[in-house]
Amino acid sequence: MDPGGRDLPVFSRDILSGPAVEAAHSLVGAHLVRGSGPDERRGRIVEVEAYVGQEDRASHARFGQTKRNAVMFGPPGVAYVYLVYGMYSCLNVVVEPEGRAAAVLIRAVEPLSGAAAMRSARLASAMARTGRHGRAAEAGAARSVAALPESALAAGPGLVCAAFSIDRRHDGADLCQPGSDLRLESDGSGVPAIEAGPRIGIGYAPEPWRSRPWRFFVRGNPAVSRGLGR
Repeated sequence: MDPGGRDLPVFSRDILSGPAVEAAHSLVGAHLVRGSGPDERRGRIVEVEAYVGQEDRASHARFGQTKRNAVMFGPPGVAYVYLVYGMYSCLNVVVEPEGRAAAVLIRAVEPLSGAAAMRSARLASAMARTGRHGRAAEAGAARSVAALPESALAAGPGLVCAAFSIDRRHDGADLCQPGSDLRLESDGSGVPAIEAGPRIGIGYAPEPWRSRPWRFFVRGNPAVSRGLGR
């Protein structure tokens, strides 16, 4: 149930089984939900990126199936979670038919409910990274997290996972299962105009893949990552 008291359905697996670019566009405005009841954390997805299969030279699947990316080759609607720099988890939604190895990266989420729990989770994540650097580093991290505006709690792919306590243990989780602890729900109320642009952080990919306009975001929304499109 969303903050407005509505019971929302899980996101359609049929939509996610369609072309990756269309599935990515459809996910903008959907809700990412962790938990239920008073412990629920809920946010509106405001930025995503599509990765369209093994031919996409920016995709993790470009070299074929590996232990790391095996979930990408599975059925649509499951979570593909990977680590960046060995520290930051990133959440993707597997899309297209099984075997296709396409996915949508969740880049940014606008908090709707459970912001206090998201902030606590962000703090725990920051402490885990800075703890080995001593109390001064921990105190600095605590001040930084406390000063964050609510819109910045999940304004980036690594921050989405930190705010929602998502890690590699969620790799392969079914995001379209009703009542799942981590799930996607359809809002249905619509979102402002969605804009498109090139994907971010894929300088290793050759053209034309680097310039494909497969990042979709809500322009003007303060939760979009790194201030892009504000």
